[in-house]
Amino acid sequence: MDLSTASGAAHILGRAGAAALGHVRSASADTFLKLGSTFSLVSLASALAVASLATAAGRLRRRGRLRWRVLVRAMRPRPAVLGRSGRTDFGFFLMNTFSTGGLIGWALLSQGGVATWTAARLASVLGPSPALAGGLAASAATTAAMFLAYEVGYWIDHWTSHHVATFWEIHKVHHTAEALSPLTNFRVHPLETLKFYNVVMLTTGVTAGGLDWLFGPSHGRLMLLGADVVALAFMLTIAHLQHSHVWISFRGPLGRLLLSPAHHQIHHSTDPRHFGRNLGSALAVFDWLFGTLYLPSAKRQALSFGVEGETHDVHSVSGALLTPMAKAFRALRLPPSSAP
Repeated sequence: MDLSTASGAAHILGRAGAAALGHVRSASADTFLKLGSTFSLVSLASALAVASLATAAGRLRRRGRLRWRVLVRAMRPRPAVLGRSGRTDFGFFLMNTFSTGGLIGWALLSQGGVATWTAARLASVLGPSPALAGGLAASAATTAAMFLAYEVGYWIDHWTSHHVATFWEIHKVHHTAEALSPLTNFRVHPLETLKFYNVVMLTTGVTAGGLDWLFGPSHGRLMLLGADVVALAFMLTIAHLQHSHVWISFRGPLGRLLLSPAHHQIHHSTDPRHFGRNLGSALAVFDWLFGTLYLPSAKRQALSFGVEGETHDVHSVSGALLTPMAKAFRALRLPPSSAP
């Protein structure tokens, strides 16, 4: 290799390295600093505050006093979170944050494309947009409708992941976590990410198109510092605690409306009574309507997590990424069956 060739290769490598570093910086900023991120430092701190207050209130109610050292000990991660399962969660966090986030570009559907098609079909059948409302009323209605559309898509995607054998083999990766922490939210196989994008983009895209026709294309959602207010409220309160050891239980009518952290911890339980229950994201309504709701008790339930009966190492790279794909392919040739 002559000097000019070596210099050219070094230049190309340098540009590639700079681009990679720029991507990491951008992804880090979006993940940790963006208010609407699913893992922002603000939302993590807020979740810790909510967990601390709920735990303190519970101890005061039961014992009439509170020791700060006891509260600090209650908030510390369980030892299992720092074990092999937790390290696998961290590996998925790195992969899904800095590498496979671009999978959204591989989705067959896009929300904008579905919305445009839906609005055009409505206009061709029903005529031009009636522009029913504008301003705050349209924004409030849009915010509520898009939140419901996301929740419907999430529930449908999650239900199929538990009841279609091929999809279960891929979704099972998330359930192999033997200890829950906010990082467990990232323990998702790339193929499941693609499936989720397509399902949710279909439900939210159709809804967005209907709203575009109903209110006109200029309406928007209620936002706070660049984030949807409903999604932000969920992120700042209980979202991170769904994958945690903190037992916050919603009961009665509230437990049929919203999914508490205890609801989702039950969803991860190895108890057969809990298989396929509590499939929603923030809302319990669709689980209640379709018979998949399991209300948690007020007192902490003794639960174990993970997937029993697996013969491969679920925490290895091949066991977490390659084996599920092979098992999913084999399940295509099997008769339909119900997964947990």
